[in-house]
Amino acid sequence: MGQLSRSGAGLVLRPGPFDGVKIFSATMLAARAQLGEQVTEWIRLHPHYELIEIIVTQSSDAAFHCVAISVFFRDRLRPPR
Repeated sequence: MGQLSRSGAGLVLRPGPFDGVKIFSATMLAARAQLGEQVTEWIRLHPHYELIEIIVTQSSDAAFHCVAISVFFRDRLRPPR
């Protein structure tokens, strides 16, 4: 089995709690190239979500490379707890 390596970067947009997280991931080259557009479209379709944090993670082994974008959000339409 090959060695696994991981790296990541995060962007905190607003501190505080979140209601949900949406994960986008891809291993194939063409899918990885479109990942940013998928995230942008999801954000456009959910204007009531306030983005809290975005984390981009890359992991790979000898054969595959995976990119994941984790988007943490707070739903502005959800009643406060």
